Amino acid sequence: MKISDLKGKKVAALVSGGLDSTTIISWASEQGAKVTALIVDIAQPDEVNMNDIDRRMRAAGAEDAVLIDGRELLAEYGLLLVHGQGAYEGGYLNTTGIARMAIVKAALPEIKKRGIKIVMHGATGRGNDQVRFELGFAYLAPDIKVYAPWRDRVFQKKFGGRKEMIRYCQRRGLKVSATIKKPYSTDSNFLGLTHEAGILEDLSTPTSAVDFLMGNYGENAPEAGEKITIYFKEGWPIFHDFFDPLSVFLELNKVGGRNGIGIGIDVVENRRVGIKSRGVYESPGLSILFAAYEKMLQ
Repeated sequence: MKISDLKGKKVAALVSGGLDSTTIISWASEQGAKVTALIVDIAQPDEVNMNDIDRRMRAAGAEDAVLIDGRELLAEYGLLLVHGQGAYEGGYLNTTGIARMAIVKAALPEIKKRGIKIVMHGATGRGNDQVRFELGFAYLAPDIKVYAPWRDRVFQKKFGGRKEMIRYCQRRGLKVSATIKKPYSTDSNFLGLTHEAGILEDLSTPTSAVDFLMGNYGENAPEAGEKITIYFKEGWPIFHDFFDPLSVFLELNKVGGRNGIGIGIDVVENRRVGIKSRGVYESPGLSILFAAYEKMLQ
């Protein structure tokens, strides 16, 4: 699809509230699209106030903005990762990939309720997320068309990258946290954080260059160990007095984070589109649960 196909039509934008979200909503609205911003809450550790995103998206040009709770669904999907031992390239626990399917499924009821037939996302044309989003809709709602700005030559010509988008937002007085000087990009949800691009593409850049958000890294972790017990009942984890997957993940994030578990995982992965990308990952709770389930299977 091209931007000209969106003029005068209702469009749902799957957004997280960052630079890409703000830019694509503002630009599509200026081109005549009637945009509804759908923000799926997956407990992003780098987002201070989820309730502020809808205001920012309206300020960017969205006619409406809706916050959708996708946390429990993502926890269930995270548990499927544990059951299937889904470690991509042997090290990355696929926290971002599984979140895309959860976002699609969580957003679909709102999309259908509003009678929207076109969905827009801000995933680049160089990565895996575009494939994840679009396969999700192809599987769950094949009647919905997907518009990807980063594959539209008109959009590409105007926005070559982050610098152009930041300046575009600044000229319009739109609030974004991204800066031209930020040395890498981050994608987050409560299962884990993905850091990539920028200085991390150079393999000589140490993982310590990342400002980790979910816990202690390396020598910052305590010397003494911490003993915990996790039970599985019919495949469902039990930790202390927590029985539902979401609460278990959130509590294990605290335990793993303070002990430096799953902080600074370093993987060079093969992307679906045929290029390689280095990622530095954080996934403390998922790493613990993953290892515990693997040991039980053994």
